[in-house]
Amino acid sequence: MGILNVTPDSFSDSGAHLDPGRAAEHGLALARAGADIIDVGGESTRPGARPVPADEERRRVLPVIRALAARGVRVSVDTMHAEVADAALEAGAVMVNDVSGGLADRRMASVIAAAEVPCVVMHWRSPSTDMYRYAHYGDVVGEVREELLRRVDAFTDAGVALERIVLDPGLGFAKRPEHDWELLSRLPELTALGRPVLIGASRKSFIGSALAGTGGEAVPPAGRDAATAAVSALAAASGAWGVRVHDVPANRDAVRMARAWTARG
Repeated sequence: MGILNVTPDSFSDSGAHLDPGRAAEHGLALARAGADIIDVGGESTRPGARPVPADEERRRVLPVIRALAARGVRVSVDTMHAEVADAALEAGAVMVNDVSGGLADRRMASVIAAAEVPCVVMHWRSPSTDMYRYAHYGDVVGEVREELLRRVDAFTDAGVALERIVLDPGLGFAKRPEHDWELLSRLPELTALGRPVLIGASRKSFIGSALAGTGGEAVPPAGRDAATAAVSALAAASGAWGVRVHDVPANRDAVRMARAWTARG
């Protein structure tokens, strides 16, 4: 899954794709590089990010989704707003990626059920403005499993077919680096839930912290792509269904190597 942020305050690309034409060209480049689906988002969810009104989010994402869909690209919309998801699906998106797992907008599950499209349900505890207040766990894997299962029940109760649901443990969302690494190291416990698991580790701060030198200064987002590919390979080898990434070619190759490795295990 290739990441296409059309926001002015993304943590990784500093608003490089705000122009709809440039954004669509970047999405096409990601698809040509091997991304199976392009995830278009109009609201930053970096730590401390402020919410974006639904009408502004629609203004950002809909032209890009229409342009990509018209070129035959499979598009996911990354949104927490049911009305944005509904408009994006009408514009040609074929999947919804809700980082709140339907908690931010209780109408989301009904929109997805009516459209009969796949969706990503992510583990989430609060908006980005204060999410680290909720980064407290006894057993992070056990609690994430339990909370994801509750969201799956909510979506299926609303009419979403179970086979259309993909799970995401929400690395970095109300989680400290130690929580992210625990989730990754115990990934088979999440894939054992019986649903595909998407991993979104690309360029995130826990990778930058792990790469810190002797001075303790984290590596900035632009320098995290090689390490992201390593995480993608390990996640794929541990049973992940997909990875959500910025640098498609390197991560595509990493996943292919993991596939070759596990095929001979």
